[in-house]
Amino acid sequence: MKTDIIFRQLFEKESSTYTYILGDTHTKEAVIIDPVLETVDRDVQMLTELWLELKYILETHVHADHVTGSSGIKKYFPVAQTVVGDKNVAVKCADKKVKEGETIEVGSIHIQVLETPGHTEGCVTYVSRDMVFTGDALLIRSCGRTDFQWGSAKSLYESLQKIFSLGEEISIYPAHDYRGIEVSTIAEEKQFNEMIGGGVSEGDFVEKMNNLKLDLPKKIHFAVPSNQICGKEVIGK
Repeated sequence: MKTDIIFRQLFEKESSTYTYILGDTHTKEAVIIDPVLETVDRDVQMLTELWLELKYILETHVHADHVTGSSGIKKYFPVAQTVVGDKNVAVKCADKKVKEGETIEVGSIHIQVLETPGHTEGCVTYVSRDMVFTGDALLIRSCGRTDFQWGSAKSLYESLQKIFSLGEEISIYPAHDYRGIEVSTIAEEKQFNEMIGGGVSEGDFVEKMNNLKLDLPKKIHFAVPSNQICGKEVIGK
């Protein structure tokens, strides 16, 4: 039990998105990772009930399947800074853009930034202690698609190897799971992941990814442009 950390994993059912809250027990500073527009009220209530002061809103990437709750949450926590990866060049609304190796601090919690492109060109992964928040790059028993938003199967393969190098005991918390599985480990995914597990070669991985032939997300045509301005257009700001 981590007595110095407050941790909550929250779920949005329409897009099967996980939102995460990490807070310092003593300073009450907190971050929220990948909030969703439809669950802003729930997330604000959770932060308030836990007496947390939100310092950062962390986005793993520009989402295509839902609109971010970033701007909605900032109405209640105006000093909170929206954080995105530095490679998200189309995002003009972010308060802070982060690069590989940078660290975000909230009290005693140190969150390391990894650049993990492939699903999109601007994906980042956040690592804190024995937890890794992988966004859509690494999913439980799967991985993010690579056929839009300047995705690249080759880049994703390299990013997944970077995540796998963190240590087998690390717990994986993805941005989505469509079967209700909440957490995995790097050891499990290295062995059982259907796309990248079992030591699959780069060539085989790229071939599999390039032949998925998936339908586009239903909300992509308004979710992407809305998320490039932190959801402001959707909530009327």
